[in-house]
Parts: sequence; structure tokens; C-alpha cells
Amino acid sequence: MNQNRREFLKGTAWMGVAAMAAGHIRRAHAQSATIGAPMHGFAVPPMKEVRVGFIGIGSRGTPAVHRIAQIPGCVVTGLADINPKRLDENKAWLREHGYPEPKEWGRNGSEDAWKGLCDSDYCDVVYSATPRPLHAPINVYAMDHGKHVLQEVPGAFSLDECWQTVDAAERNRRHCMMLENCTYGEEEMLAFNLVKKGKLGELVQAEVGYQHDQRSLQYKPADNRFWRIDRHLHHHGNYYPTHGLVPAGRCLDINRGDRFEYLVSMETKSASFEAYGQANFPVGDWRHSAKMVKGDINMSLIHTALGKTLSLIHNVCTPRPYDRGNLFMGTKGIYRSYPSLMFAWEDKVGDGKAHRYFDKKTTDEMREEFKHPFWKVAGEIARKVGGHGGIDFIMDLRWAYCLQNGLPLDTDVYDLATYSSIVELSEKSVLARSQPIEFPDYTRGGWKTARPFTVDEIDMGRFDFSRGVTTDASAQKI
Repeated sequence: MNQNRREFLKGTAWMGVAAMAAGHIRRAHAQSATIGAPMHGFAVPPMKEVRVGFIGIGSRGTPAVHRIAQIPGCVVTGLADINPKRLDENKAWLREHGYPEPKEWGRNGSEDAWKGLCDSDYCDVVYSATPRPLHAPINVYAMDHGKHVLQEVPGAFSLDECWQTVDAAERNRRHCMMLENCTYGEEEMLAFNLVKKGKLGELVQAEVGYQHDQRSLQYKPADNRFWRIDRHLHHHGNYYPTHGLVPAGRCLDINRGDRFEYLVSMETKSASFEAYGQANFPVGDWRHSAKMVKGDINMSLIHTALGKTLSLIHNVCTPRPYDRGNLFMGTKGIYRSYPSLMFAWEDKVGDGKAHRYFDKKTTDEMREEFKHPFWKVAGEIARKVGGHGGIDFIMDLRWAYCLQNGLPLDTDVYDLATYSSIVELSEKSVLARSQPIEFPDYTRGGWKTARPFTVDEIDMGRFDFSRGVTTDASAQKI
């Protein structure tokens, strides 16, 4: 179907007011003073029942409803979406599978109907899976109304939004965790376990990223809302940095002994999106002649306070297989998991055992020996429930376990802000001909004394899965 420029603008007009939706977003931030108590190690008393309200139940939110409803101790108590069909479908699924019917908001189509869920006493936790322009407004508004927040990636879109989210968490003493599912990938967690057990020695370099052919998704969104491609039309930089970077940051103890210090960023010319538009849309459709500001491929180099480096790539334009990179290099060995799992390390410095990757037999043995405890105890059920091969379920099971047992969440609001900062920082560097741009220190020095990441466990005996679980096709979508 042809679409002209005016129709396109109608489809994106809501984004112009999204950042004001919360009524709390403000400009300019003084970075010197802590708004409230620091959030490193923050935990709340054990929550016997975790009441979860969802904002946004589209392609990411609906599978999340299905997963979380099945976690013992979690109850889906609220749904907010402006699409009545989504409300009906999710309520029908919950009813069909024997779960309580949740309260709903948004059937009238009001763009800020989600505020009603935050204002209510129907939930303790807000799970947000909306388009990205709403992430920071929801973070701030929900925490200011007493809710913990689980936010899709990136958790914010500008440095101002990052600071506002940090301030709100400190001011209200509420969790705000970014839902970076790749942190819980089996191979990412294997790498984390290897690093923490010292098999690679001291990490000095990581090469990560997100390369995923999204031309069809961005030019032909199912809901006719073009918030993804809007970034390409108007901005430079890396607007989706977290899938490879957050797992690498955990291996490097970012914000817990080290921190991102500065980055430099550059990008290619724009060519692939334009070629796709010309080949797939007729003259007169805005997509046929659209010109992108953002280049096809953005590349950033990040330097840490302790002198380590990370390379980060973003590419959703070129025809290629999916790839997150996941290459870690240390003083004793190397790990990589794309295009296939490969690693090698020395047992004694200089023994030469890392000159070749381990053979398949050794790789399989090491993979099993160093499998992360989460996947050892929950991998089977995670694969049944699904969600990107089970990583979404492991992620949800973990934060639910932490809340139910009064533990700190695996990542905190400082992590959300640090990784989300790359959206603006990378654009600033590109516009400055790849000049170094400093990272804000959202921890205000707390990274120097914060407890490093550890290899934790989930006691599955605390969950009663005797009723079984449901595998549904929607939970398998990428």
C-alpha cells in the first residue's frame, strides 16, 4: 500500500509529545549532588506475591505476559495498551489458562492511559514494553507513584532522561532495571562464569554489538508506527547498544570496580536503507525516496577507567545473518560465541595451549562444566516456556526470585543509565568528527567501592511449577 509523507507524519506525530507524557521530564541536571540514598546493593523486603502491571502488550509485551503469569508468586494484575485487540487477546489467554483477570487501561485510545495503571494500587511492579520514546517518562512517573520498574531497552534515550531516571530511583527508593535479555543468554552467562572463575585471566578487550537485518521491520511495521526508522531519518549514532554491551559490561564489572570513561564513534554513509526503499516501494510512497541521516553502520570504541577497551557495532541495515559479536580477550585466553562457540586458554602463562581454539570435544566438555548455575537449574523449563530460546524466561525468573527473596536485582538504575547513555554520546561523537566524549558517572563515585558482580544461583525449590508450563508460539518470536 502506498503511503505519502503526510500519512507517515500522522503515524509518527505521537512521538513528538511522548517525552512530555509523564509531566516530570525536565532539562539541565546538576551532577554533583545525590538526590537520595545510593542504589548499589538496594533491596526491598521479600515480596510474597509480586503483582505485575504491563504497559505495552504488543510483540514484546504479550509474550512477557504469558511468561510471567506462569512464574509462581507472580500475578498479572494490570494491562495498559491503546489497542483494544491486544487487551482482549491477553485477557482471553489469561482466562483460558486459569489466571485471574487483570484490570485494564487504554481501551479509549488515550496515549497517556498508562498513567492510570501507575496511579492505581493494582500492582507493585510496572513491566514496560512500549516504543522507546516512552521509556524514560514511564520510568520516572511509575517510580514517583511508588512502583518498581522493569524497562525494555534502552532504558532511556538521552543524558537528561538517564539522570532523571537515576534521580527518581534514588528519590523514591525503587528498583529500575533494564530488561536486557541477552545478559541471560546461555553463552553470555557461560562467558561470565568463565571470566569469574579466572579461566581467561584478566579481561582487557571485548568486541560486541548488534547486527540484525531489520529493513522489512523498519519499513513495514505491523502497527504502522515508524518509531524505529525515525532514528535513522533524524539522528546519528547507536540507538540500540545494549544486547552485546551489557553482558560484556558485567564481565568487566562496569559500575562495580570499573566504569566507562569515554567513547569515540564514527559511522559509514547511508546506502542500504535507501536501496531497500527504492527496490520495494513505488514512486510517490515516502519510503521510495527517503534519505537517512544515520549511516548504515555505527562503530564505537569505549575506554574504561582501568584502561580496558570495548568495540561496539550497530547495524540493522545490511543483508546479513544475525550477530552479537561476543568476543572477550584476556591475559590467559579468548572466548567468542558468534558465529559459533569457540574458546581457548592457557593453564600456565606461555604454555601455548591458546594458539588454537579447543576442539569440539573439549569445547563441549568445557561448555557443560562451566555452564552458569541459572541454566543448569532452569534451562529445561526456560526452553519450554520460550522467549528468544528461553533467555527471556531466565531473565524474568531471576528478577522475580530476587524480589520474592529480598535480594538486590542483578543490574540497577546506574547500569540502565550508563548503557543507555551511548545513544546520545555516540551521536555527539559522530557529529564532532569522532572526538572523545566523556561518560557521566551516574554512581557519583560509587563504582569504586560497589560490590563486583558474582555468579549467583536460583533455588528452584522456592518455585512450585507442579501445574506445568505452557509453550506458546508468540513467545518464540525474535
